[in-house]
Formats: sequence, C-alpha cells, structure tokens
Amino acid sequence: MRRKGIQLKSFVFCVLLCGSSAVTVNAQKPSDQPTPKVTGNIVTLADGYTFEADEVWKQGDEIWYRKGNITQRVPQQVKSVKPVYEQPKPEAAEATKTARTVAPQPAKADSVVIHLVDGARFRVDEIQEAIDGAWYTRNNVSIFLAKERIARIEHVTPAAPGAPESARRNTDWTSGNVAIDQLIKANGARFGIDPYLVFLVIEKESRFHTRAVSPKGARGLMQLMPATARRLGVRNSFDPAENIRGGTQYLRELMDMFGGKVNLVLASYNAGEGAVLKYGRNVPPYRETREYVKTIGKRYGLTGRQPGSDNDVPDPER
Repeated sequence: MRRKGIQLKSFVFCVLLCGSSAVTVNAQKPSDQPTPKVTGNIVTLADGYTFEADEVWKQGDEIWYRKGNITQRVPQQVKSVKPVYEQPKPEAAEATKTARTVAPQPAKADSVVIHLVDGARFRVDEIQEAIDGAWYTRNNVSIFLAKERIARIEHVTPAAPGAPESARRNTDWTSGNVAIDQLIKANGARFGIDPYLVFLVIEKESRFHTRAVSPKGARGLMQLMPATARRLGVRNSFDPAENIRGGTQYLRELMDMFGGKVNLVLASYNAGEGAVLKYGRNVPPYRETREYVKTIGKRYGLTGRQPGSDNDVPDPER
C-alpha cells in the first residue's frame, strides 16, 4: 500500500475530505512563532471514541492510520483529527510566554477486566466505552465488543511489573468455571498449546456451554465433529474433560502440520485442514473462516501477515 504524504498541509486536506463540516483540526500557529514538530494525531470517531495514531491519511474514500507497526482502516466515520505537537522545553515556554496547545491524550486504564455475559472474563490493556459497546486494546490491537456481550467492566490493580507474558496469560482470563479453567491449563501444558489460545477457541466455539450443538452437528465446548471426535478417541463430546483433551490435541496436530502458524491453525479448525491445503496453505476465501481467524487472531494478538505466507491473515478491518 502506497501512503499519501503526511505533511501538515496534506494532512489537513485529507481530514477535510473525510466528510462533513463537523470534522475539525487545530487552529494554525501564529506566523511569528516557529512551527512545532507534529509527534502524532488524536482521532475522534463519530461515536465519541478517541485514540492516538502516529500517522493518518486518506486512501480513496477510506481513512487509514498507523500506530507503531500496526496499520488499519478506520472502521467508521471520523469526527475530527487533531495533531499532537512536541511540547517546548519549560525555559523556552517561559521566555516566549507563548502557550502551545496540545491535543488531549486519551485516558489509559492501568488494568481493566471485561466480564462477559456467559461468565467468562479477560484482562485488557485499555478500554473506551461507547453507546453500543466498548473498544478495548490488548497487545497493541484494538477490538470492538458489542454491548450485549458485556456483563460489566472492572478496573483493577495492575499486575506486578516484570511478570512474564506467559504467566500473565495464564492468570488474566477465566471461563467462569474453575474446573474448566484447570482442564484448559492442564491440556495446554500436556500438548504444548498456549492455554489462552484454547480459551479463545472455546469462547468463540461454544461460549463455554458444555452441551452446545451446532447446526452441522459439532458438539461440546470445542465443537468437535463426530468423525473428528472418534479419530481423537473422544467417546463423549459432552464430557468437558474428553472434549477439551480432544480439541487441544487437534490444535497440536494442526500446529505441527502448519509449522506453528496460528492463523492457519485457526482456519483449519474452522474449515478443515483440507481447505487450507487446497488454497496453497493460506486462509480459505470463506467469509465465515476469515471472520473466525480475524476475531480470534486479533484477541490472541496476531497482527499483520505471518512470515512464509502471502495472505494468511486478512486485514483486520477489511
């Protein structure tokens, strides 16, 4: 993707093209003062959600932004984009007696836990509530969660600094059932699969309903098809212990088959490994499968394309 120029003039032009007169930018600086350096941008969406971006530009009829190494399309109408200027040294500000305006930074919560209506919960890095739900950020990836899925949002004391990510991932989520949590962790350790990934697959597949049955006949927590369950030695798919053991074993097999590429593992879990192989070890062009990979992948922290594949991971907001 070839980016447009992001000098201030081009940037203002881009913003003004975004739509309505409701889109605003900061006023021009006095001509007798040196132009301050733009260090970032504050983007405000139509629903009031605000986030910070390193760059913002217009491509066709779409607005795109970059934050760190992550590039995404803005998923809804932009209300305003305001540049953030480098703050002058205190002595310089005192000498010139000139006030410099810096766009307000979005509030950041040290630690937030989202409780879902099905009893599950997980920790996020930041959250911004909206009328129809909440935007949350985890591992530098922003995701929207619909209001009807949220039971409550809890602000908690942050974890001890320096704690390893692996330890954090085993403590900042729960299905709401201690026994199921233990089965997830035990089988994750047994088969060498990150328990947090197993947790996300179960939450997506069945929302932790042990007797869930899909229209296609998939059963239990990890929605095993009867043929797959038989191959994995699962006699009773409604038994949480057997189901989680079989589903985690299947994830292990897929990890080995696709060299640890989580996006291909997720695509195979949803559409079958045959479909992934058919399309040259890429995510099949099925809407359901791409949404499945996008949803779990973003929550797990997959960003961009993984090495060794041309289109393994669909663009996050494509």
